[in-house]
Amino acid sequence: MGVEISKSLWWVVALFMVQVLQQIADGNQQVHCHFIFGDSLADNGNNNFLDTLAKVNYSPYGIDYLYGPTGRFTNGRATIDVIAELLGFENFIPSFATAYGTDILFGVNYASGSAGIRNETGSSERIPLEKPLENHQTTILRLADILGTKWYYNTSQECTLEQFAQPLIQQCAQQLMSLHDYGARKIALFGLGLIGCTPNAVEKYGTNGSICVEIMEEASLLFNKKLKSVVEELNSNLTDAKFIYINYYAVGADSSLLDFKDTSSGCCTVASDGQCIANQIPCKNRTEYAFWDSFHPTEAVNKFIAESSYSALEPSDAYPFDIHNLVLLNL
Repeated sequence: MGVEISKSLWWVVALFMVQVLQQIADGNQQVHCHFIFGDSLADNGNNNFLDTLAKVNYSPYGIDYLYGPTGRFTNGRATIDVIAELLGFENFIPSFATAYGTDILFGVNYASGSAGIRNETGSSERIPLEKPLENHQTTILRLADILGTKWYYNTSQECTLEQFAQPLIQQCAQQLMSLHDYGARKIALFGLGLIGCTPNAVEKYGTNGSICVEIMEEASLLFNKKLKSVVEELNSNLTDAKFIYINYYAVGADSSLLDFKDTSSGCCTVASDGQCIANQIPCKNRTEYAFWDSFHPTEAVNKFIAESSYSALEPSDAYPFDIHNLVLLNL
């Protein structure tokens, strides 16, 4: 029971309905700005410029992506890319590290591989969530300069799971309050996925005959239960905003409907850190694999999760409703 729950697969997508951007937003977009916070599941290149092993701007990452190995931890599009497409954006949201000038008008991606809610999460250089919150303040000031107007919005250590989860969720709630203070009004929170079912988890900890590492699955479900409660509390206290909870765990389990031929190993040859070895040829039948490397899903899974988050297949997949209904709200 002493597994260190240190690499939380938690991320948040903030959908900003901004009055002042209506004049430049594309008519096909369902929201005007799309800001993304998270870890390697959402990172699209922020770690490329850091002194860290948690960066993947090399082949075979991006083998199925139009622009090649950009820093996305998968073979093609990440979940956040597909969500941007579903929201009607013509281009994917740029990383904070590469966004210049008017690039930021439609949103910024602050995600960083190996980062988490706590500053100590991860073992090398990364951008924990507190830093992106500061970066977002910088973005808001830059937007004000570009638009020439004031920015307005229109309306770890070893311990028991409970001992770890409770302070973690409290810090998460505080960070979400900070996002609200910075103007976020429509926020989709993605819970933890099946972290005990990744090839790395199964290889590292074993399963005692089970399919997945049970203690890690318990941790995921406990955190998700608390995160859903945070959503309920925030919605009750902040009447000018709306938070939704995406049941990433259930949606990830639903991806079994895709009937993959391999759900237990990665598509690429991995090094000791679980990431793809540079310039090695990956499997050819990538749509038949659930995992790309030892941690991250393939584009096929990312696409399924994005579509199911945008338009929930089951009522339990999103609470109180999905992203599509979130963007329709008039706040």
